[in-house]
Amino acid sequence: MKGKYLLAIDQGTSSSRTVIYDLNARVIASDQQEFPQIYPRPGWVEHDPEAIWQSVREVVAGCIDQAREPIAAIGITNQRETTLVWDRATGEAVCNAIVWQDRRTAAHCERLRADGAEPLVAERTGLRLDPYFSATKLAWILDNVAGVRARAEAGELAFGTVDSFLLWRLTGG
Repeated sequence: MKGKYLLAIDQGTSSSRTVIYDLNARVIASDQQEFPQIYPRPGWVEHDPEAIWQSVREVVAGCIDQAREPIAAIGITNQRETTLVWDRATGEAVCNAIVWQDRRTAAHCERLRADGAEPLVAERTGLRLDPYFSATKLAWILDNVAGVRARAEAGELAFGTVDSFLLWRLTGG
């Protein structure tokens, strides 16, 4: 292993934090930066994907500047079910990220439950119907953001949670 440090990116709900550890798990450097929360309606919570990306870039750069040694590996932890859709060619998000706390798809989950879909969802995914999870958030984006469904069907878009978006950005796609 050429590098001697491990870089951990913790991209959370209200801030991004990076910590660099040596191979004995001692903290070598750390940095943290908050980013804005967006509340477009009651029960809705969004993040600007570019604000997330910028905060991660800045805390990573701050830690690397402090450490001044090669990084052997990077790990990412994130806010789990926060959902993003982005252009595969440019990396540009099609809309704000829908945060795990967002409740805009609660009625959709209730309709699915009333239609008897919950046993099938649970069998196939191991999850219950709940707006916390990303599936109904993705459906909302496909149904409510102009042109997104057609672009997704054409294979132009990528979908994921914050960790996959960051990985895509960190690796150049």
